[in-house]
Amino acid sequence: MNKKKEKKKKKSHVPFRLNMIFLVVFLLFSTLILRLGVIQIVYGDDYKRELQRTDAVTVSNTVPRGKMYDRNGDVIVDNTPLNAITYTKSQNTSQQKMLETAEKLSKMINIDTSKVSDRDKRDYWLIKNPKKAQKLITPAEQKKWDSKKIYQMQLKRVPASELNYSQEDLKVIAILKQFNSGYAMTPQIVKNKDVSPEEFAAVSENLENLPGVDTTTDWERNYVFGDTLKSILGDVSSEQAGLPKDLAQQYLAQGYSRNDRVGTSYIEQEYENVLHGVKAEMKNVTDSSGKGISTQVVKQGQRGDDLVLTIDMDLQKQIEKIVEDGMWQQKQDPNSALLDRAYVVVMDPHTGEVLSLVGKKIVTDKKTGKEQMQDDALGTFTTSYAVGSAVKGATILTGYQTGAIHPNSTQVDEPLEIKGTPPKKSWKTFGEINDLRALQVSSNVYMWKTVIAMAGGHYVPHQPLDLNLKTFDTMRNYFSEFGLGVRTGIDLPNETPGVQGPERKPGLLLDLAIGQYDTYTALQLAQYVSTIANGGYRMQPHIVKEIREPDTTSNKPGPVIKEIEPNVLNRIDMKESWIKRVQEGFHMVMTVGDGTAVSYFRGATYDPAGKTGTAQAFYYGADRSKWGTPVINTSLVGFAPFDNPEVAVAVLVPWAYEGTGTPLADILGRQVMDAYFNLKKARAAGGNTANTNTTDNTSNTNTTDNTANQSSGQ
Repeated sequence: MNKKKEKKKKKSHVPFRLNMIFLVVFLLFSTLILRLGVIQIVYGDDYKRELQRTDAVTVSNTVPRGKMYDRNGDVIVDNTPLNAITYTKSQNTSQQKMLETAEKLSKMINIDTSKVSDRDKRDYWLIKNPKKAQKLITPAEQKKWDSKKIYQMQLKRVPASELNYSQEDLKVIAILKQFNSGYAMTPQIVKNKDVSPEEFAAVSENLENLPGVDTTTDWERNYVFGDTLKSILGDVSSEQAGLPKDLAQQYLAQGYSRNDRVGTSYIEQEYENVLHGVKAEMKNVTDSSGKGISTQVVKQGQRGDDLVLTIDMDLQKQIEKIVEDGMWQQKQDPNSALLDRAYVVVMDPHTGEVLSLVGKKIVTDKKTGKEQMQDDALGTFTTSYAVGSAVKGATILTGYQTGAIHPNSTQVDEPLEIKGTPPKKSWKTFGEINDLRALQVSSNVYMWKTVIAMAGGHYVPHQPLDLNLKTFDTMRNYFSEFGLGVRTGIDLPNETPGVQGPERKPGLLLDLAIGQYDTYTALQLAQYVSTIANGGYRMQPHIVKEIREPDTTSNKPGPVIKEIEPNVLNRIDMKESWIKRVQEGFHMVMTVGDGTAVSYFRGATYDPAGKTGTAQAFYYGADRSKWGTPVINTSLVGFAPFDNPEVAVAVLVPWAYEGTGTPLADILGRQVMDAYFNLKKARAAGGNTANTNTTDNTSNTNTTDNTANQSSGQ
């Protein structure tokens, strides 16, 4: 009886236990379902993104930059293809695995070891000797320091005696350094210079045994004409240098990688967004351990768009030779020992297109001690100098505008005897002359008397000269309308506006009128004379003519994407008849009687007009021992043909000579204009344009624009 009750009691507990188990299982499943719901609904997108990041990583491969052409379609900057060996580090690749790959690769290729540093050797030693590295840190230090501090101390404590590696070890270190210089899942160049066919083949055949290594085609920037215009074309960073530190965040925000090659100066930098191209996108699929499984092309890359420059390379090369030859010849004159630079700008006065931008500088080679010629095209707009009488066209027009003079006004050219200063005079006393004659013979006195009237002064011989010094502002404002003393707006960085003299004295105001106080660039002179030549429109100079699509089927520019239109910065606030009056004066300078440039432009068939200039200055070049030496700067501005100008030229030769000498700017100006028109003629006839420069008469060394006793610092 008792057994039956006991059995019955046990049976009654079974359903309860089962119910409890079912309840627990139900609760567990409910919790699991709830958790899965939270994961899927609340955090689903986050985990999905994480899964995509882990399983498939998209990386960008660099593409060649766009090319640069001259205005005639000749290639100036190109890309040279290079066989390359790359390494792509997986996300979880250990240093030991990378070392194994580097050791295998070192047996197949040669690599430059000259850049292996002491730090690289120490890193290598720690990877090769993990147990010894562990012993460099005490247990107490292990507990005290974080991993970064521990590694730094290990590096310091590697015995110097352990770092005497063989050449084979150094090759491994150099390769390992390249492996570590990149980012996970981003291809890194190991070698792209002088990869031999044997090396390329050996690596290609063993890719299965070299995880992360690949063979591909890279590129190198090729400046076809060597140093010609090199300072203007700019530079591109190496893959090792990558993005410039000061612009890294800006580039990263635009989708660049840290090791991308970018333009670092001038055209390469200024037009980086055009030249850099669209990078190819590759998706690297990995397993759960981070090991690469496959690579898929997401987007095909395309090299950068091309630039067509306004430069005429045939003309550019000819002018460079003209300048170099002229400088070397003038350097033979003992009075021209300090001459070391010269600048020429050739522009289309109606569009602002820069046809030639030439700068040359003589430097001393530190190794050989010999003088050599160096490209300094940058100096045409980044350096400024006193230019002398070339600015007198602006002075005359300012005189018209302010009412100080009017067309055909006469003044007596005579020495000015101002109390407390040496006599101020022109290179020759001309007597009574008008505005045209003043330009023709480059009268200083006419300009000074114009400014005196402009400043409300009254000249009395041997008496002080009282002038309204606000006329400094008046003159500079009008000069700026021509582009003098302000940036021209050229599409290149680092342009200087020149330097304004800091003091304001009556004598310095007179110096300003004849170009011997403020300083100007050669490009400003070109913009100034273009403004006069085209009837008063200040055109913005530009060196890029068009942006074009890349054409992979030929070595010519593709379809036009954008054409750079001429841009008028301002119209000078002066009557058209006044501008024509100054044009006529410039014409007389080069073609009539005793004009200061007649002896240099006699016989020119293209009917030139222009203005010569010399300025007293002081030498501040490379030879510091000669700083402060009085020198003469020479300049020339011109345009042709006179009745329908198609070209404007500016020549500036700082520190041309001491005392007396040859006005090299006048000689170069004639040869440059000859080169332009002879090249045009040769092209029209379908002839050879390699060397079309001929000059009818450049032997005369007349120095009629002498500035002796012109400047006064009253």
